[in-house]
Amino acid sequence: MQSSDGAEKSQQQRLVFFDLETTGLSKSCEMVQLAAVSGGHSLNLYLIPRGQMQRGASKVTGFMVRRQRLYLHRQPVFTNTLREALVSFIAFLQMFRHPLVVGHNIRRFDCPVLARALEELDLRAEFEAAVSGYVDTLPLAREMLKERGLKSFRQENLVRELLGVNYKAHDALEDVRALQALYSVLQPTPELICRHLFTLDTMKDKPAAQSKEPKGQRPLRENVKQTAKITESKEDKATQENM
Repeated sequence: MQSSDGAEKSQQQRLVFFDLETTGLSKSCEMVQLAAVSGGHSLNLYLIPRGQMQRGASKVTGFMVRRQRLYLHRQPVFTNTLREALVSFIAFLQMFRHPLVVGHNIRRFDCPVLARALEELDLRAEFEAAVSGYVDTLPLAREMLKERGLKSFRQENLVRELLGVNYKAHDALEDVRALQALYSVLQPTPELICRHLFTLDTMKDKPAAQSKEPKGQRPLRENVKQTAKITESKEDKATQENM
C-alpha cells in the first residue's frame, strides 16, 4: 500500500528543476554555474568560461574570473570542464527515469544556452534521451496568476508573493530550491503543464501560434497525462484506504 505522501514523492521525483548562471545575457554567453534539484537530491557545478564575464553579470551574480580561476564573492570555487558538467547533469537526470525539466524563463534563455553547449560536445542526443520534455514556469505562472494583477513575474517576486519569503537570488542552487518550493504552491494541473510543454527542437516556436502538434510533441503530452493519471489514481486509493 502506498500512502498519499508516497504518491506525492513519486510525482515529485519526475520533476527536475534547473537553472544556469552565465557570463551575460547575449546569445553567445557561457555557463559559469549549473544547478539542479529534485526532491532532496541536488547538483551544483561551477565552470570557468572561455570568454570574459560581463561587468553587469559579475555585479549581479558575484562571479569573476582571475588568472584562470573562478571566484564567487571573492572566494575561489572548485570548477569542472564544460564536458564534465554536462555529463554530470545527464547522469543526474538519468536517476529519475525521464523527468520533466522545469525552470523559470528557460525557454527563452537557459535552454538555448544549454542546447548550444550540448551540440558543441555532441551530447545533445544523450541528453534528450534522458528527459521527457521541458516546462517554463514563467509563462505558466503568467497564465495561472493573471487575475492577481502582479507587476512582475520574476522568480524572486513570485516567491515573495506566494511564499512570503526572500532568498538569495542569482545563485543557481538557491534559485532551483526556491523554484521547487514555488512550484509546489502553484500546483499546475496536468492540462496546464501540457500546454506549456516543449522540447529543444520546438523551443523557438511560439506556443500561441502553434495550430498543430509539433513533431514529437504528442507522445510527450500523452506521457505527462498518463503519469498524472497514475499518480492521481494512487492518491485516491491511498485516501480511501486511510479513511
